[in-house]
Amino acid sequence: MEIKKAAIAGTFESSDITISVQPNPENEVAIKLKSSVEKQFGDKIKKVIMDTLEELDVKSAIVGANDKGALDCVIKARVQAAVMRAAEETKFNWEVEK
Repeated sequence: MEIKKAAIAGTFESSDITISVQPNPENEVAIKLKSSVEKQFGDKIKKVIMDTLEELDVKSAIVGANDKGALDCVIKARVQAAVMRAAEETKFNWEVEK
């Protein structure tokens, strides 16, 4: 999926995460994480973000993440929403492939 413009999803509330996505001229994925629990969970948060980007076939993006203690499912949902907005996609396959 191609990132066409900057987009954001999420809030600054407790137990949430704000994800921003924008095109990357370097043709790579770069993740910039800010979290109060980065030392403890930073690698896990980045892995969830990266796994979600791979599921969406995103090959190039700058991703900003401002975490306030979000669970993995919230992180995934926010990344999906931000990427869909940034790619200007209006249709999403919600079915689980087996």
